[in-house]
Amino acid sequence: MRYLHTMVRVRDLEESIDFYVNKLGLEQIGRHDVEAGRFTIVFLAPAGQKEAPVELTYNWDPEKYDGGRNFGHLAYAVDDIYGKCADLMAAGVTISRPPRDGRMAFVRSPDGISVELIQEGGALEPAEPWKSMPNTGEW
Repeated sequence: MRYLHTMVRVRDLEESIDFYVNKLGLEQIGRHDVEAGRFTIVFLAPAGQKEAPVELTYNWDPEKYDGGRNFGHLAYAVDDIYGKCADLMAAGVTISRPPRDGRMAFVRSPDGISVELIQEGGALEPAEPWKSMPNTGEW
Protein backbone atom coordinates (compact mmCIF):
# COMPACT_ATOMS: atom_id res chain seq x y z
CA MET A 1 0.00 0.00 0.00
CA ARG A 2 1.17 3.55 -0.71
CA TYR A 3 -0.30 6.96 -0.21
CA LEU A 4 -1.96 8.48 -3.30
CA HIS A 5 -3.59 11.78 -2.38
CA THR A 6 -6.06 13.60 -0.14
CA MET A 7 -9.23 15.00 -1.74
CA VAL A 8 -10.90 18.17 -0.52
CA ARG A 9 -14.14 19.52 -1.99
CA VAL A 10 -14.06 23.29 -2.49
CA ARG A 11 -16.80 25.88 -3.00
CA ASP A 12 -14.72 28.40 -4.99
CA LEU A 13 -11.91 26.88 -7.05
CA GLU A 14 -10.05 30.11 -7.79
CA GLU A 15 -10.16 31.24 -4.15
CA SER A 16 -8.87 27.82 -3.07
CA ILE A 17 -6.08 27.82 -5.67
CA ASP A 18 -5.10 31.29 -4.46
CA PHE A 19 -4.86 29.97 -0.89
CA TYR A 20 -3.03 26.70 -1.58
CA VAL A 21 -0.72 28.02 -4.35
CA ASN A 22 -0.16 31.75 -3.79
CA LYS A 23 -0.33 31.79 0.00
CA LEU A 24 0.59 28.30 1.22
CA GLY A 25 3.15 27.68 -1.53
CA LEU A 26 1.99 24.46 -3.21
CA GLU A 27 2.39 23.97 -6.97
CA GLN A 28 -0.32 22.92 -9.41
CA ILE A 29 0.74 19.58 -10.90
CA GLY A 30 -2.44 18.65 -12.77
CA ARG A 31 -5.93 19.78 -13.72
CA HIS A 32 -8.84 17.90 -15.27
CA ASP A 33 -12.18 19.42 -16.27
CA VAL A 34 -14.69 16.57 -16.49
CA GLU A 35 -17.64 17.80 -18.54
CA ALA A 36 -19.61 14.55 -18.22
CA GLY A 37 -19.38 14.61 -14.43
CA ARG A 38 -19.65 18.41 -14.18
CA PHE A 39 -16.59 18.80 -11.98
CA THR A 40 -12.98 19.98 -12.06
CA ILE A 41 -10.13 18.41 -10.14
CA VAL A 42 -6.84 20.18 -9.51
CA PHE A 43 -3.82 18.41 -8.05
CA LEU A 44 -1.40 20.45 -5.91
CA ALA A 45 1.81 19.40 -4.17
CA PRO A 46 4.82 20.88 -2.41
CA ALA A 47 7.73 21.67 -4.75
CA GLY A 48 9.62 18.47 -5.56
CA GLN A 49 7.02 16.25 -3.87
CA LYS A 50 4.59 15.20 -6.58
CA GLU A 51 4.06 11.98 -4.62
CA ALA A 52 2.23 13.94 -1.86
CA PRO A 53 -0.62 15.73 -3.63
CA VAL A 54 -3.87 17.20 -2.44
CA GLU A 55 -6.77 17.00 -4.89
CA LEU A 56 -9.15 19.95 -4.94
CA THR A 57 -12.53 18.88 -6.31
CA TYR A 58 -14.85 21.60 -7.54
CA ASN A 59 -18.39 20.51 -8.43
CA TRP A 60 -19.85 22.85 -11.04
CA ASP A 61 -23.34 22.61 -9.54
CA PRO A 62 -23.48 24.25 -6.09
CA GLU A 63 -23.66 21.89 -3.13
CA LYS A 64 -23.71 22.34 0.63
CA TYR A 65 -20.77 20.59 2.29
CA ASP A 66 -21.07 19.86 5.98
CA GLY A 67 -20.20 16.47 7.52
CA GLY A 68 -17.55 15.56 4.94
CA ARG A 69 -15.20 18.24 6.27
CA ASN A 70 -14.52 16.31 9.45
CA PHE A 71 -11.58 14.27 8.19
CA GLY A 72 -8.88 16.01 10.24
CA HIS A 73 -6.23 18.14 8.58
CA LEU A 74 -3.54 18.38 5.93
CA ALA A 75 0.02 18.66 7.24
CA TYR A 76 3.13 20.14 5.65
CA ALA A 77 6.68 20.55 6.94
CA VAL A 78 8.14 24.04 6.44
CA ASP A 79 11.72 25.32 6.57
CA ASP A 80 10.85 28.39 8.71
CA ILE A 81 7.55 28.23 10.56
CA TYR A 82 7.83 31.83 11.77
CA GLY A 83 8.54 33.12 8.26
CA LYS A 84 5.72 31.05 6.72
CA CYS A 85 3.23 32.25 9.34
CA ALA A 86 4.33 35.87 8.85
CA ASP A 87 3.91 35.50 5.07
CA LEU A 88 0.46 33.95 5.52
CA MET A 89 -0.63 36.74 7.89
CA ALA A 90 0.64 39.37 5.43
CA ALA A 91 -1.51 37.65 2.77
CA GLY A 92 -4.60 37.95 5.00
CA VAL A 93 -4.67 34.40 6.39
CA THR A 94 -5.63 34.01 10.06
CA ILE A 95 -3.21 31.91 12.10
CA SER A 96 -5.70 29.81 14.08
CA ARG A 97 -3.06 28.20 16.29
CA PRO A 98 0.15 30.26 16.31
CA PRO A 99 3.55 28.51 16.52
CA ARG A 100 4.01 29.36 20.21
CA ASP A 101 6.28 26.34 20.65
CA GLY A 102 8.35 27.09 17.53
CA ARG A 103 7.17 23.79 16.07
CA MET A 104 3.52 23.75 15.03
CA ALA A 105 0.84 26.10 13.70
CA PHE A 106 -2.60 25.72 12.13
CA VAL A 107 -4.41 27.78 9.51
CA ARG A 108 -7.64 27.18 7.61
CA SER A 109 -8.33 27.20 3.89
CA PRO A 110 -11.21 29.28 2.47
CA ASP A 111 -13.35 26.12 2.81
CA GLY A 112 -12.49 25.63 6.49
CA ILE A 113 -9.97 22.82 5.93
CA SER A 114 -7.45 22.76 8.76
CA VAL A 115 -3.83 22.88 7.57
CA GLU A 116 -1.04 22.05 10.02
CA LEU A 117 2.41 23.55 9.50
CA ILE A 118 5.28 21.74 11.21
CA GLN A 119 8.83 23.09 11.56
CA GLU A 120 11.22 20.86 9.61
CA GLY A 121 14.00 19.38 11.74
CA GLY A 122 12.62 20.20 15.16
CA ALA A 123 11.30 23.22 17.01
CA LEU A 124 12.75 26.71 16.74
CA GLU A 125 13.38 28.69 19.91
CA PRO A 126 10.01 30.13 21.06
CA ALA A 127 9.87 33.79 20.03
CA GLU A 128 7.56 36.78 20.04
CA PRO A 129 5.08 37.69 18.77
CA TRP A 130 4.21 34.03 18.39
CA LYS A 131 4.74 32.72 21.93
CA SER A 132 2.22 35.23 23.37
CA MET A 133 -0.31 35.04 20.52
CA PRO A 134 -3.65 33.42 21.43
CA ASN A 135 -5.57 30.92 19.30
CA THR A 136 -8.14 32.41 16.92
CA GLY A 137 -11.24 30.37 16.05
CA GLU A 138 -11.01 26.64 15.52
CA TRP A 139 -8.03 24.66 14.33
